[in-house]
Amino acid sequence: MKLIYVVEDHEVICQGVVQYLSLSGYEAKGLKSIEEARNAFAESVPDLLVEDVMLPDGDGFSFVKEVKEKYPSLPVIFLTARVDESDRILGFELGADDYITKPFSPKELVLRIQALFRRLDDTVSVSGRVYSYSDSDGNTMVIDDNEHILTINGTGISLTAAEWRIVLCLATNAPNLITRAQILEECFDYSFESYERVVDTHIKNIRAKLKPGSWIDTVRGYGYRFSGKRS
Repeated sequence: MKLIYVVEDHEVICQGVVQYLSLSGYEAKGLKSIEEARNAFAESVPDLLVEDVMLPDGDGFSFVKEVKEKYPSLPVIFLTARVDESDRILGFELGADDYITKPFSPKELVLRIQALFRRLDDTVSVSGRVYSYSDSDGNTMVIDDNEHILTINGTGISLTAAEWRIVLCLATNAPNLITRAQILEECFDYSFESYERVVDTHIKNIRAKLKPGSWIDTVRGYGYRFSGKRS
């Protein structure tokens, strides 16, 4: 049973989400502050963190940044009343896998969580495929789809579940152009136009991690293309 922490200071919302998740087959624990969340992490690391932003003892964005430094692969969903696009983009820049604004439907939240876990399960499924690429500067990237490992020049690169799926999508379709809409549909299970900037944010984060080398080209106005050459 997957463990989910719900960090939410509104008691009714917190209890409602925990109850709905429990009925959906998850082990859910409600936490009303960052301090409670830190204490919970000290005891056990969850399979997913559902995080509010505005909390009585701190900022959820800052807490997720702190968590991601220790557990970079931990899936995170923000659940917040902060509806501005800049806040949503910030959430994804911090490594969130999804961003849901209040008011929300508990059913939608569960569906998003199920989709996220499904993507994670698909990502780590045994496929036996190993891909090797090189760039114009002689750097080598190896993507092991069996072990869920990506290395550049032998050094392991830590990617979130969403980042992994994007890299795999671009690399295995190279040299074809992949549009933002295609990335949303294939990697996130939804295709809302307002989320296309989220793709750009993920690409920005991925580029910062995939060093050395330049692996992803922007096709202005359309999308992205993986520039590595298959070895």
